[in-house]
Amino acid sequence: MTDSKYFTTTKKGEIFELKSELNSEKKEKKREAVKKVIASMTVGKDVSALFPDVVNCMQTDNLELKKLVYLYLMNYAKSHPDMAIMAVNTFVKDCEDTNPLIRALAVRTMGCIRVDKITEYLCEPLRKCLKDEDPYVRKTAAVCVAKLYDINAQLVEDQGFLDQLKDLLSDSNPMVVANAVAALSEMNETNTSGSMLIEMNSQTINKLLTALNECTEWGQVFILDSLANYSPKDDREAQSICERITPRLAHANAAVVLSAVKVLMKFMEILPSDSDFVATLTKKLAPPLVTLLSSEAEVQYVALRNINLIVQKRPDILKHEMKVFFVKYNDPIYVKLEKLDIMIRLASQANIAQVLSELKEYATEVDVDFVRKAVRAIGRCAIKVEQSAERCVSTLLDLIQTKVNYVVQEAIVVIKDIFRKYPNKYESIISTLCENLDTLDEPEARASMIWIIGEYAERIDNADELLESFLEGFQDENTQVQLQLLTAIVKLFLKRPSDTQELVQQVLSLATQDSDNPDLRDRGFIYWRLLSTDPAAAKEVVLAEKPLISEETDLLEPTLLDELICHISSLASVYHKPPSAFVEGRSGFRKSLPARNDLGGVSLAASSAPSQPAVIPSQDTLIGDLLSMDLNVPPTTYNAGSTSSPSVDLLASGIDSLLNADINTSTAPAGSTTSSLGLIGDIFGVPPPTSFVPAKQVWLTAENGKGLEIWGTFSRKSATINMEFSFKNKAMQPMMGFAVQLNKNSFGLTPQRPLQVVSPLIPGGSQDSVLPLNTTGAVQRMEPLTSLQVAVKNNIDVFYFACVVPMHVFFVEDGQMDKRLFLSTWKDIPAQNEVQYTIQNILCNADAVVQKMTQNNVFTIAKRNLEGQDMLYQSLKLTNGIWVLNELKIQPGNPNITLSLKSQALDVAPGVYAAYESILRN
Repeated sequence: MTDSKYFTTTKKGEIFELKSELNSEKKEKKREAVKKVIASMTVGKDVSALFPDVVNCMQTDNLELKKLVYLYLMNYAKSHPDMAIMAVNTFVKDCEDTNPLIRALAVRTMGCIRVDKITEYLCEPLRKCLKDEDPYVRKTAAVCVAKLYDINAQLVEDQGFLDQLKDLLSDSNPMVVANAVAALSEMNETNTSGSMLIEMNSQTINKLLTALNECTEWGQVFILDSLANYSPKDDREAQSICERITPRLAHANAAVVLSAVKVLMKFMEILPSDSDFVATLTKKLAPPLVTLLSSEAEVQYVALRNINLIVQKRPDILKHEMKVFFVKYNDPIYVKLEKLDIMIRLASQANIAQVLSELKEYATEVDVDFVRKAVRAIGRCAIKVEQSAERCVSTLLDLIQTKVNYVVQEAIVVIKDIFRKYPNKYESIISTLCENLDTLDEPEARASMIWIIGEYAERIDNADELLESFLEGFQDENTQVQLQLLTAIVKLFLKRPSDTQELVQQVLSLATQDSDNPDLRDRGFIYWRLLSTDPAAAKEVVLAEKPLISEETDLLEPTLLDELICHISSLASVYHKPPSAFVEGRSGFRKSLPARNDLGGVSLAASSAPSQPAVIPSQDTLIGDLLSMDLNVPPTTYNAGSTSSPSVDLLASGIDSLLNADINTSTAPAGSTTSSLGLIGDIFGVPPPTSFVPAKQVWLTAENGKGLEIWGTFSRKSATINMEFSFKNKAMQPMMGFAVQLNKNSFGLTPQRPLQVVSPLIPGGSQDSVLPLNTTGAVQRMEPLTSLQVAVKNNIDVFYFACVVPMHVFFVEDGQMDKRLFLSTWKDIPAQNEVQYTIQNILCNADAVVQKMTQNNVFTIAKRNLEGQDMLYQSLKLTNGIWVLNELKIQPGNPNITLSLKSQALDVAPGVYAAYESILRN
């Protein structure tokens, strides 16, 4: 009979019976009782009351019984840590047993019992097992070190287990080597210091490569992953490692193949790109990748996601293998879509004919989603391969003639993109498109058709009638369609003003008066102002030449792609997201491809690099400097910048008269259309919103100031840092003769002019004063970095206090970096100079973040959307010349924002993070 009988018992008083059986003198009865306990534990019954009785069964030579008892201990030790200590002596004894299986079992179980009190007893047995004569015990002990590191990292370092693990990398048994590598890899992943625990050298790498040929497939994966983290000292070593790894490409296990590909892809970056060896490697990489596509669908999908990255990095590898990515009728939809994407990436003038033939065939499939993707793929091919554009357009027209509704709509969407890519080239097909106007019911297709009509209104005789037909149901249209219709009619008016004035007035009224959508209203007001004040300017804005679109828009950002290449064969390469985006508690250590050592890589002249950060001296005596300061500072000239702007007549005649009294901001009721004029103000000279100013805090209490209470904050206005004071006199006598001095600080803050307080400050009175600051004073490092020590003098005494300057006031106005320079600088800053923070509970979308940060001199260099996640790349520059490059990840619906900072001077990172958090919460 099988062991299933142990799971069928439903007797009452079972615990009592088990207790007596566990204490039986008969070994067989005792073993049966332990099996019943394990069975009960497995199905969820609480048998923790039997803990002492089960522990007593540990004293046995029977390996099966010992395994069962250890299994019970692993499950209940955490809930009964005090009782678990009872088993420690047996563990220690078993670690010295003559049977290597029992020794390994004991050390494995001690590692799995995650109880702090037991870890100190584990050290000595573990140290012995790491040097055990039996390789099975040594490989088990190696994994146990990683488990212990997870519980108490400091203990592992103090006890010297890291050095013992390093010794195991040179072990004679390949499985011991593989487990040691696996343990070190796991520990590096959880290491919070951001640096490798053990640096690999050429000698160690050679031993790993030797073990690679003899260990199991999973051992090979661990060794290959560790090799991927190694940086060879020269081309010769990189080439040698590649030659020894190449045989792994023929392995039967897909994980081994992908891990080998990862190492080769990384080392190919080090080798000269024009060398014969790289050309040979490129040819060798194609067959194993193609072979992976003959596996089951799940393995195919993982392989395709990895191939997608490889093709973006090195398209030459698979440029002759287009046919293997052709879709099969029985492929699952997720495999079909991935193959489709790779086909487009590999499309070239040489193979475009067969690609288009395939795509046209796919457009007749029954799967609507796949058909849409196939039609869109034809458009992407037209944009990517210019020589084939005409053939692609012809194919799309053939598909439109099928009159299949969803095919027609998707074709119109992609034809709009083709018009953007090749202006004034294929407009002859517009009449064919207009024939299908009545069949369009999807917002994107309707918006695309409206864009085409507006863009080529001068060539379409009845453009006004076509647009007017859309206007009839304006309120029921999707916002995307409404915005496009508004712009198209304004374009039509600018091209044919004589017979479309009534139409443009109608759409502007609908957009500004009858719509609740702020985007639509703002755009309507802007067009209205432009048309009524300066039609010539309106033409320049609305009919401006548009930038050509590119197929590269769907490529991953280069630094992200480089990082994902380093994670081939992991979950990150399937998600196309870095591990930090989906692994909670992941450390800030990020992988990147090595810099190229040939002339093929992107490099900028030294003159274009951002200035090096200023060196901040160490902090020494501080209060002593304040005590010796001369507070009677001679006055210096201070010229306040003018903030006045030329007046603009917003109420010009013409079309503007339709707005009537709603534009009068002095009489408009709350919630009227005047609230939509905020964006117009930016265009016509109204000063933009000021940067974030924190609320005032108490800097000096009345108790410490002998009746003088000082509140204050810092702001940045007109490129000047201001120290804003509020003085309150809570004493019984007037105060006068105010002066201020600042101690040496990290950013060289010093008063630009004397403190201006109207004397006397009467008892019970209060007064505000703004003190502009320079950043040209003496520099001395403070802790924290933005700490500022201040002395204020009046007729009563000299008072000392310290305050913290918010970091954002040091962000200068010329902190916007060129996009190419940003990418180069990001790569030049080493990985250890990157830290990551999570800004929690921030309800801001990407556009709001861009707007708020721009107001505070943090400039957005690029914005991308990666699988529904917005990625912002921003730069800022501090007053002392330090540059900080930032990456923000914003997931719609997720209140947490991930912020990654890179800088040559990482000391400023906590202050920059605090600035982001304060600004975004404002």
